[in-house]
Amino acid sequence: MNRSATDIPDDERPSTVTAGFSMGLVEIDQGARPTPLQWIERKMLSRPLIGPLAVLVLAVIVFSIVSPNFGTLQNFSLILQQVQVIAMLGIAQTLIILTAGIDLSVAAVMLLAQVAMGRFAVAMGLPVELSLVLGILVGVVCGAINGLIVTKLNIPPFIATLGSLSIFYALNIFISDGESVPFAEVPALLTWLGSGFQILGTTFTWGQVLTLLMFALFAYILRNTAWGTHVYAVGDNLEAARLSGIRVDRVLMSVYVIAGLIIGITAWLLIGRIGSISPTAGAAYNLASITAVVIGGTSLFGGRGRIMGTLLGSLIVGVFSSGLSLAGFDSLWQEFTIGILIIGAVAVDQRLRKIGR
Repeated sequence: MNRSATDIPDDERPSTVTAGFSMGLVEIDQGARPTPLQWIERKMLSRPLIGPLAVLVLAVIVFSIVSPNFGTLQNFSLILQQVQVIAMLGIAQTLIILTAGIDLSVAAVMLLAQVAMGRFAVAMGLPVELSLVLGILVGVVCGAINGLIVTKLNIPPFIATLGSLSIFYALNIFISDGESVPFAEVPALLTWLGSGFQILGTTFTWGQVLTLLMFALFAYILRNTAWGTHVYAVGDNLEAARLSGIRVDRVLMSVYVIAGLIIGITAWLLIGRIGSISPTAGAAYNLASITAVVIGGTSLFGGRGRIMGTLLGSLIVGVFSSGLSLAGFDSLWQEFTIGILIIGAVAVDQRLRKIGR
């Protein structure tokens, strides 16, 4: 005679623990001892920052042994200065990728916003504070345009932002007339984030401080607000999110608008970083921002990842570039190594997705 689940004594029931992940439910059989690989995979599923953090720590240790100049506080400050723009763009890119989208226009929007700041302040003579705000608003408007194309025209984010990339970059060249604004003509407020202060004889910039604060802010928002929960839900399963009552289009629109705001602020950061306003500086940061997000463990398929992982991914790129350079390797091997890291990160993500189903 068949027995119901409630009739089965406790000692006859299989010992299992059900663990919830963003990708679904996983049943772990505690009766069998997990292999080391299975244990690592389970840890990476429950704590997605473990992988990027381990790579970063290992890289720092190795390069510190290979090159004595690598492990100095001055070099670590320099690495953070070098990756801060990519890291900030990575915050915007992470929000969009978490919704299973992608933004190929982040660098073009950044350049358009910084050129707008320069035109407002230098060419039009507006107050620098107003010029700064208007330039950031340019980023917000561009983000809203991307959001409208994705939500109202139902065009896939890849195609939508590929098109807007060309549009925004063309506007950038048109408005700037292809000319840069030299440091001597840029108002001090626009270059302020490039100024800094000394700690233990090492120079740190206000741009670095802003970058770290932005990461802390959005890490908190994604983990502790309903909006953050909705972002993950939309990226994990859009139809399920819609059926559960989440206003999917509103969430997507808000993500693109907030991403535009972050990119507008990044434009200010870029001016401080390079000390001038150039319509071409940072044009290659589109792929760099995606690289930081992917290496940081955020899934390109949406619904899984951490904003702090993007910071780790940015630092990994900076550490490998600096370490290989100090070790005497040509820049082409830096690109080769980053390519390996990208492929490895995506391969790990695919493996974890299969486990998490």
